[in-house]
Amino acid sequence: MELIYRQSFDVSDAHLDCFGRVKPSAVLYFAQEVSANHAALLGASWEDLSEKELFWAILRHRVQIERLPMAGERITLETWPMPTTRVAYPRAVVAYDEKGNLLFRTVAIWVLMHKRTRAMVLPAKSDVVVPGIVRGTELALPSSLPPATASNQTLRTVSSAELDRNGHMNNTRYLDWVYDLLPSTFHQHHPLREMTVCYLSEAMQNQTISLHWELSETHCLKVEAHRGQQGKAERVFATTLQF
Repeated sequence: MELIYRQSFDVSDAHLDCFGRVKPSAVLYFAQEVSANHAALLGASWEDLSEKELFWAILRHRVQIERLPMAGERITLETWPMPTTRVAYPRAVVAYDEKGNLLFRTVAIWVLMHKRTRAMVLPAKSDVVVPGIVRGTELALPSSLPPATASNQTLRTVSSAELDRNGHMNNTRYLDWVYDLLPSTFHQHHPLREMTVCYLSEAMQNQTISLHWELSETHCLKVEAHRGQQGKAERVFATTLQF
């Protein structure tokens, strides 16, 4: 099976913000879709893993953006699995416009989770083999984001519409929450250029998540998300976005 997979997508209104640009969450959606479709061709689809009581989850995501696609564009994504590590299955994605110009690049650290225990399963114990390659154009794998303090706080509650078929809040929805922290007037003049997202704990239906955030003078937005009371709070996700 070819280890470099390509798929085209038409940008529709569902992917756009109010300025006609693809939303950050949609960037992750496109990367997730092409990655999952390629994994299925490699024998590691959602259905294949379900038979082993496993599912794919993303531990970390890094994105660099040259230009956000606009309404009506047709974009082509190219993806390939990188060599499996002791704990994860890294994967690279690159997106191009119809003229072959680079739109964005991503690298994600995919892991396997057990459906019942919700614990991570190491590749060596999973019986899931995904061959990998290195092309030399991949982004560096994202490192963890250390805890940070912030002066702003916003509460959000996970709704049923934000869940995916793994029973937790889908990774793309976190970026919708983050996007909502800043007004549309800011987004109008400050398109996203780069972001790193670390998913630290599953967010489940009806859980209330506290978003602690700070926007710097250089337009860098840092967000820490916690569940639980102060002193006993558990980190749910952390992200840094550079506009």
